[in-house]
Amino acid sequence: MPGMLEKSPTPASEYSCWLPMHRKSVGVARGLLRSFLADRPDGELFVETGELVLSELVTNAVLHAKTPSGRLIYIQFELHPDALRVEVHDADATRPTARPSTEHDEAGRGLWLVSQLAARWGCCPRAGGIGKAMWALVGGGQ
Repeated sequence: MPGMLEKSPTPASEYSCWLPMHRKSVGVARGLLRSFLADRPDGELFVETGELVLSELVTNAVLHAKTPSGRLIYIQFELHPDALRVEVHDADATRPTARPSTEHDEAGRGLWLVSQLAARWGCCPRAGGIGKAMWALVGGGQ
């Protein structure tokens, strides 16, 4: 109808994609999350912590998942009014375990960092597929 104002479409509250199992995918995932959050109201509230948590989960999948060559990882972001949920799926069903580390270790603190930054986090088998999904909830009354 002429003269009616159309409401602009609300940006989707979810985003997902497949990435190669490569170290460069960590930076790509961070950039995708930044772009996803930039278009959403209050998205900036979750950028810094969300990027760090996502980086650790993607790094964990890339470095530690024992998968055949050519497998991909799947990332998903879901924004809720008070929280951001990030997921990283890989084709290795082995659940990660946090390793003890010393102050001199250059690696090995990723899951500990996730546990400190996320309101909740966990690991579960992938629905309908091979492997696991690592997830973390950023915000949500932390």
